[in-house]
Amino acid sequence: MKSFLKRSMVALGGLLFLPAAWAGAPITYVGGHAMYPSRNIVANAVHSRTHTLLVRAVEAAGLVNALEGPGPFTVFAPTNSAFRRLPQGTLAKLLTPAERPTLRKILLYHVVAGRWDYARLMHRVRESGGRFALKTLEGQSLWIVRNGNRNLEVRDAQGHLADITIYDVDQSNGMIQVINRVLMP
Repeated sequence: MKSFLKRSMVALGGLLFLPAAWAGAPITYVGGHAMYPSRNIVANAVHSRTHTLLVRAVEAAGLVNALEGPGPFTVFAPTNSAFRRLPQGTLAKLLTPAERPTLRKILLYHVVAGRWDYARLMHRVRESGGRFALKTLEGQSLWIVRNGNRNLEVRDAQGHLADITIYDVDQSNGMIQVINRVLMP
């Protein structure tokens, strides 16, 4: 029976992800790896090749347990290339024990309470005339703004914009929205 099912899925165009779809759980791929909705934010992020620097920063800041918590949280997750856009030496400095409070502040600025998917973000943007503020776990606000008809960006307190490059990576304890810039409070 197992080999029949496998052959059938191959015959259907290689849809080897079909059993997950049958379970009603769409799977998004980030950094070349499946992000399973049944896993929490940290359990999925550690598998993304494009988020190794974020995972390293979360570990250095001592935030692993917090992001494994029940939430729900939405994490605006900067990619490795986003961290590389920081001025030279900034990340290395932030990863030192002396800079742990600053690193925690920056990382918590990327997290908001609640499950904010694309539809909910876009609804609030339209409702508020093109932009709205979300209070972060760090305590300050970031803004969601529309860029064109369907695209959304995140504006930080410094006025920098980050594009949301992958929307709605569903997690057991929230949502990940992948962004291309590190946000600064």
